[in-house]
Amino acid sequence: MAGTTQEPRRLKRGFGVLAALGVILVLAGIVGLVYTGLATLTSMLLFGWLLLLGGVVGLVHAVQSRGSDFFWLAVVVAALNIAAGVVVIRHPEGSAEALTLFAALLFLTGGLFRLVGSLVVRGPQFGWTLVQGAFGLLLGILVLGNWPESSRYVLGLFFSLALLFDGLGLIAIGVGGRQIVGMVAPPEGRSGRAGRHGTPGTARAPGEPGTPRDPQGPGAPGGTAGPGPGP
Repeated sequence: MAGTTQEPRRLKRGFGVLAALGVILVLAGIVGLVYTGLATLTSMLLFGWLLLLGGVVGLVHAVQSRGSDFFWLAVVVAALNIAAGVVVIRHPEGSAEALTLFAALLFLTGGLFRLVGSLVVRGPQFGWTLVQGAFGLLLGILVLGNWPESSRYVLGLFFSLALLFDGLGLIAIGVGGRQIVGMVAPPEGRSGRAGRHGTPGTARAPGEPGTPRDPQGPGAPGGTAGPGPGP
């Protein structure tokens, strides 16, 4: 019984932690939208440290698996990650300009391919694909037309929006999960009372402890006497 009552509490606590983490991410996203320049530098430094740590972990894994066929490939990839992480950490502004240019080219090519593909194929999602292609093409033109000044806020804007939407998703999961657990979990104390007093409406066999005697049965006061012995 104790495990049954503790499990809903544990689930509610876990969903509450998710909701609290979502609130933190939403606040961070709002701050990033207000200070896009700071968010850009933060995202670049975070990206650089992730590259550096990933390269170190990959190098350690490659050393542990030395003698395998992919040893030198793992060493080269780890070294490239470490070098890229060091460059991004030491020059975050220049790295932001390079990544913004790369993102603008991706938007341009992706939007152009979707736009042309939607016009040629004309599938069931023609309108939606056409809108996506036109939006990607327009976004790429705007970012590339204002480059390199756009590198100061584009990456920070995307990073802040990602934090904001991820936080809203975690809040929705946490609040919805707590509500669902509260709906399916039994009320506290009901299981204990049912274990002591039995299930309501369950009939007991005659002679069991706690079974009331029939007031109208044989031998009861005021009851109907059975047929006596014959003359």
